[in-house]
Amino acid sequence: MSTLQQLPRHVDVVEVGPRDGLQNEAAAITLETKVELVERLAAAGFANVEAAAFVSPKWVPQMADSAEVMARIARRPGTTYSALVPNVRGMEAALAAGVGEVVVFSAASEAFAQRNINCSIAESIARFEPVAAMARDAGVRLRGSISCALGCPYQGAVAPAAVADVVRRMADLGCDDVDIADTIGVGTPGAVQAVFEACARVLPMQRLAGHFHDTYGQALANVLAALELGVASFHASVAGLGGCPYAKGATGNVATEDLLYMLHGLGLHTGVDLDAVVDAGTFISAALGRASHSRAGRALQLHRAETARG
Repeated sequence: MSTLQQLPRHVDVVEVGPRDGLQNEAAAITLETKVELVERLAAAGFANVEAAAFVSPKWVPQMADSAEVMARIARRPGTTYSALVPNVRGMEAALAAGVGEVVVFSAASEAFAQRNINCSIAESIARFEPVAAMARDAGVRLRGSISCALGCPYQGAVAPAAVADVVRRMADLGCDDVDIADTIGVGTPGAVQAVFEACARVLPMQRLAGHFHDTYGQALANVLAALELGVASFHASVAGLGGCPYAKGATGNVATEDLLYMLHGLGLHTGVDLDAVVDAGTFISAALGRASHSRAGRALQLHRAETARG
């Protein structure tokens, strides 16, 4: 049996552009634009759209209107609207806004945890214990996200065992799923497989997700490497929105259009309309005053134009 025949037949794609993407864009984005982007993505068929972050506007000004975004979007049945929360105050705001899933975060690198959230990894997990309790009481899904799982801008290499240890801590916290994030995009397929194999020893593979940035052009290769192990959930950012403030030249998550093009080309089911995502990417790129960062998105747009000309 070929490797491709063993890939998961259905892949969940979590669209993170409205949160993880836009929060790292320098250009100002209007509330109306954010609302339309979320609605376009939900209409395209994503089961989970990461739409907001209830964080300090001082540190993340692009997310200052998250409550207004959540209040204005037309909720689509079958779509989970998720949000990042850093603490109890953020959790209270997220619950008031009616989110279906909250995302808590730590890092696989002690150096990154100290620089980014001013505490140790253990302390960061402990801070989320009351958040986890609130999620359980409210019947809201809890997802954990682990930054710098494939490398850190401050300490360099990160051992797979260190990532697995944080996965274990997040599972103990009560997280339904855990994201393995290559925040600065330095991972390669072999390293990705080593990390996921280590993490799968403490949490089933079906509860792990890949979150790959494309700084070194490895994101799609890393997705395929994870697919070969049975990972069936990945994050992507429409039009390749975003970046990483912690590493020079770091790009955003793998572009959703590029990921979908590859997955559909492999014959895998996502339930997402690629053409609708291309339209959403064109929309938000125009709002930002630049071309889409998605290669597949640009190519499909060009093909459409040529077809229309006959």
